[in-house]
Amino acid sequence: MTVTVPDDVDAVVYDLDGTLVRLTVDWRTVESEIAAVLRDADVDPSGLDAWAMLDAAEDAGVGSEVESLIAAAERDGARDARRLPFADEIETRLPIGICSLNCEQSCHIALEKHDLAERMGSVVGRDSVPERKPAPEPLLAAAEELGATPERTLFVGDSAGDEEAAERAGTQFAYVGDGPTSY
Repeated sequence: MTVTVPDDVDAVVYDLDGTLVRLTVDWRTVESEIAAVLRDADVDPSGLDAWAMLDAAEDAGVGSEVESLIAAAERDGARDARRLPFADEIETRLPIGICSLNCEQSCHIALEKHDLAERMGSVVGRDSVPERKPAPEPLLAAAEELGATPERTLFVGDSAGDEEAAERAGTQFAYVGDGPTSY
């Protein structure tokens, strides 16, 4: 599980869910609730996951309602989040931060719960900047808040979307564990 921080790095940014903690979100229930909102807006949610449904909701003008549903589930899930073993291996010599697809408030809740908040120099969630991962803007915002350039930032995550965000932002990347997770 250990990630080696290269010598040419000035800051480390971590994904949150699946990397440092595991939020307990019942995504099936959330997707069912989102699907109901989409059907009410005359949008067919068939075959869409929560993130594609959020995109469809934004296009249909009901994005804020769907965002509220997702954020509420994430905040609840953060209160019951489980600390993952890698949380004990976070960088201690360099500035560190979070770049997450979860809403910012849920990140703060989970970090506080597991005594990780004070170490974080930056917390960027899905709703912190106009774009969300795998767009590069959230990761670039986290690196900037830590005073690092993208090329001297290491992003550590658990998903292919994290790797894509790092590539698009021009940061270095490392998987926590053996490669992308299935979630």
